[in-house]
Amino acid sequence: MDTGAQRVSLERAWLLRALLVLQSPRAVFSALRDDSEDAAQARQEPLLAITWLAGIAGVLVTPVAGTLLDDPARDGLVVAVWAFIGGGFYAAAGYWLLGALLYGGARAFGGQGSYRRARHLVGFTAAPVALSLPTLWPIGIAVFGGDLFRSGGSDSGAGGSVFAWAALAFVAWAVVLLAIGIRAVHGWTWLRSLATLGLALAPVALVVIAHALR
Repeated sequence: MDTGAQRVSLERAWLLRALLVLQSPRAVFSALRDDSEDAAQARQEPLLAITWLAGIAGVLVTPVAGTLLDDPARDGLVVAVWAFIGGGFYAAAGYWLLGALLYGGARAFGGQGSYRRARHLVGFTAAPVALSLPTLWPIGIAVFGGDLFRSGGSDSGAGGSVFAWAALAFVAWAVVLLAIGIRAVHGWTWLRSLATLGLALAPVALVVIAHALR
């Protein structure tokens, strides 16, 4: 098989794995052990798609998003463009920063993987958050409409709380996948994998707590 055909085959394999990461995460994450240049390049497109979608979903739950339509000059198109661009920035920040935290946490417990592989693991474990964009958000918009992006709207009651908890459930799913991924990639015990996860996410948790206490 020539080089071009091999590259296409690898790309197709990683596109398929991107679709299967929610169903068979252990097999997908085990494949990340191949950190060769060809394998890393082959998974760039699915990684970009997953992280960008996750970034859009992430930016939509920020306090800023909840006030976008307070200005009557703004409409749904403005929200969509803002979410697309902001989601890209969110995706990049999460990909590089969380990847660095995971890499540091793994190294602290004796991990030998590369920073690139840590970033790729973070990217694929963002799949549940990406999934929330085409599943949860259409429901929220159908129920609450523009009030999702407006202060004091119909989403400020119990229904809005249910929606917020549903969004958090997708994040929790991603955290579970990250634990599975750490264990699969490194071949570690659960204890060592969870310790790495805790160390990597501790700075994120501290930032969230500090923000909540403001």
